[in-house]
Amino acid sequence: MSSTAPARLHTRAVLVIILVSYFMILLDNSIIFTALPRIHSAMHYSDTGLAWVQDAYTLVFGGLLLLGARAGDLLGRRRVFIVGLAVFAVASLLVGLSPAGWSLIAARGLQGIGAAIVAPSSLSLLTASFPAGPARARAVALYGATAGIGSSLGLVVGGALADWVSWRAGFFLNVPIGIAMIVLAPRYLPETTTKRGRFDLTGAICATVGVGAIVYGIIHAADASWTSPTTLASLAVGLGLVVALAHFERGAAQPIMPLRLFVSRERVGAYLGRFLYLAAMIGFFYFGTQYLQGVLGFSAFRAGVAFFPMTVVNFAVAMAIPRLTARLGLGIPLATGVAATLIGMWWLAQVGVTSSYWSAVAAPMLFIGAGQGLAFAPMTSAGISGVDADDAGAASGLVNTFHQLGMALGLGVLVTTSANSGSHLTSAAAVLTARVDTALSAGSVLLALCLIVTVALVVVPGVSVRRPGLTSLDRTQPIPTDGPALATAANK
Repeated sequence: MSSTAPARLHTRAVLVIILVSYFMILLDNSIIFTALPRIHSAMHYSDTGLAWVQDAYTLVFGGLLLLGARAGDLLGRRRVFIVGLAVFAVASLLVGLSPAGWSLIAARGLQGIGAAIVAPSSLSLLTASFPAGPARARAVALYGATAGIGSSLGLVVGGALADWVSWRAGFFLNVPIGIAMIVLAPRYLPETTTKRGRFDLTGAICATVGVGAIVYGIIHAADASWTSPTTLASLAVGLGLVVALAHFERGAAQPIMPLRLFVSRERVGAYLGRFLYLAAMIGFFYFGTQYLQGVLGFSAFRAGVAFFPMTVVNFAVAMAIPRLTARLGLGIPLATGVAATLIGMWWLAQVGVTSSYWSAVAAPMLFIGAGQGLAFAPMTSAGISGVDADDAGAASGLVNTFHQLGMALGLGVLVTTSANSGSHLTSAAAVLTARVDTALSAGSVLLALCLIVTVALVVVPGVSVRRPGLTSLDRTQPIPTDGPALATAANK
């Protein structure tokens, strides 16, 4: 056996551990969608209460991402990665065992803590394990492919398990996977160097609790009213904490969210655009799977498979992005991608009780998939452009934070907006269709705002100039963390 064989085996083991761990998080994040109707029935949630099954996860995940990345810097990525896996595995077990709706939501929040620790640590460990060049490019390409496959496969796996076993089975699946990765990680993963510093707990608490209070106020308005004392108090507390966050970060010695990152119009446009884009897209998955099962009569498994038109086109377009940006720059694909998603979302918002899957759902999914493939990579590049090496991690973290918080806040807005739609109708299918139409129409408005923001702040100022962020994978460049952007970066 050659002397390089053990090293090759070692790097393969590192890659497997990181990819499987990341796959587990992505699988869990999408497995919930096709299981939602079963969870709704089993846990006796209200329509607005069901939203917290997803929002509890995305809120905590997004709110603690920057703190999770900071923890890896100070304590060592491998150590933090293992702790995150343990938290995620335990939380998954608690989700599967949840006897009541409140305990399920609490366990989903705990899963968000684990995911916020594992996700940034996995990226750092990947770059620490593979030197800049072809080896790292291949590793990142596989990481990106895992993102796309995990998200899509989660819809199918979640549906299959919900149909054939139980909606709880998908969460139990994480436990043996998590245990296996915890056992293997100390043996194969390298430990990164630690830094001296402090945690910005004040910033993390203000961000998470502040946005959580705003989301709670929005969702509560659907059950009560916008003038309810609880609604007004929640919104006031949330907005107050967000203002406090900006104040504390201005004076923090080691801020979790450096305010200097917001001086660039381009980056601000990328953050706001991503927030609005994901606020709309969460409605596509959340309401789309309910329409497929509750109106068209698809099984949970078939509903998962029904998203494949979007997935296939998304992946194909993402792979073609390097050639497109080489010819057109980044601005045109970004604007075209958001516009294509808007067309698909508006088309999908016209579904009716008797609509055909192929013409009313699958066809607009092609536009949505193409739009995602075109928009994500340029949006990611704009969010990390022009930052110093010291701020690279924080900039990448903000991209992901706005991603997750956009999903959480967007779902709250869409659920509240559609809550009373169709209340005059007698057919359950007609009521659900009315809610889906209203939610996706509201999602179209969010995408229209996203198009305005990205064109005004990102495209017009000159993003069409080719950027090195998508062509370099050395350690001085922040690595994009969404699937299409990763795949694009690795193949360019």
